[in-house]
Amino acid sequence: MTPPDSVGPETTVGPLSDCLVVDLSRALAGPHAAMMLGDLGARVIKVESPIGGDDTRSWGPPFVPDEDGERHSTYFLSCNRNKESIALDLKGDDGRNTLTELIGRADVLVENFRPGVLDRLGFSMEKLHELNPRLVVLSITGFGHDGPEGARPGYDQIAQGEAGLMSLTGPSREEPTRVGVPIGDLLAGMNGAYGVVAALHERNTTGRGRVVRTSLLAAIVGVHAFQGTRYTVAGEVPRPTGGHHPSICPYGLFHSAEGPVQIAVGSEGLWRRFAPEFGLDRPEWATNPQRVADRDAVIAAVEEKFGEWPSDKLLGVLDDLGIPAGKVRDLAEVYTWDQTRSQGLLIDVDHSALGKISLPGPPLRFDEDCDGAGMRTTHVAPPTLDQHGDSIRAWLEAAR
Repeated sequence: MTPPDSVGPETTVGPLSDCLVVDLSRALAGPHAAMMLGDLGARVIKVESPIGGDDTRSWGPPFVPDEDGERHSTYFLSCNRNKESIALDLKGDDGRNTLTELIGRADVLVENFRPGVLDRLGFSMEKLHELNPRLVVLSITGFGHDGPEGARPGYDQIAQGEAGLMSLTGPSREEPTRVGVPIGDLLAGMNGAYGVVAALHERNTTGRGRVVRTSLLAAIVGVHAFQGTRYTVAGEVPRPTGGHHPSICPYGLFHSAEGPVQIAVGSEGLWRRFAPEFGLDRPEWATNPQRVADRDAVIAAVEEKFGEWPSDKLLGVLDDLGIPAGKVRDLAEVYTWDQTRSQGLLIDVDHSALGKISLPGPPLRFDEDCDGAGMRTTHVAPPTLDQHGDSIRAWLEAAR
């Protein structure tokens, strides 16, 4: 990798600080992957349509107005930190020529077009590697780049349903429920980012880039975990169990006298501590399989006992017993929680139009003694549309 010249966002440190990423993606899966690479120090140039830019710039409310009355989508702000923006019309010669120059200098290209779209724009995978044999390409689709339904468009909620996640989530079979965030998009982005890092490592040996592929379908099936093997090995079709674990009991959400609390009695040792304290030490519930088989009765008994306790006092007793337990926080409580802030999960950035704003921060931390090999020490706000177009073109002109 060759160190990218510094334009737009300030020069930062990180394990990918010598990496240039061209982000052709929009919405969430691809932008999230590119943002993860940017968090690791890569320079990320986001290529957007001159008309409207990334789709998520118009997703809302909520929108936040700037001093000129222009509205900024909080959705867009969630997945585009540490990037520069250039607007290119990829159907015109000027836009394609500029993109060709960027590809020639890039280490990574991220795209999540429907299969065939990039080919029609003149940038097939073969063409990309003709322009830059060392290029690592991350391609994210909805249902895979091939197969009988590979051409389908990919939107998270559709994928959550098609990939079985909604059949596992919610209070009952009659009410399949989506996860509260676009988890298929986010997981596809995470899988894509780790695939890119592996391909960059491989390139150190081979000298050549490769195409990394993933999809929303693959991302969700890839986290079926024990629910998947319940079917593939045991032949059981899992069903939703609401706020309770399907294979461990008691493990889930219960109600104190003041509101919900959660517990995870994940071992027989924990049960032997938990049960006597709350009068639940019964021989017919001595083992986890017995409790799972009699789940409704166990849950009802725990609910009855917990209903006698105020939340804070109950959580204190559970903590003294060593039983994993916790509150159910809303996001206002999460982002004002000292523990959240202590982990660097809230960052302050200066937005070119909105001024100082706070964003959810990156989930990784590195040892502080890494001599510059860790995460960014500073972060840059998501860009406005074409905010860095002139400086990127000037950089390319100087490099010719």
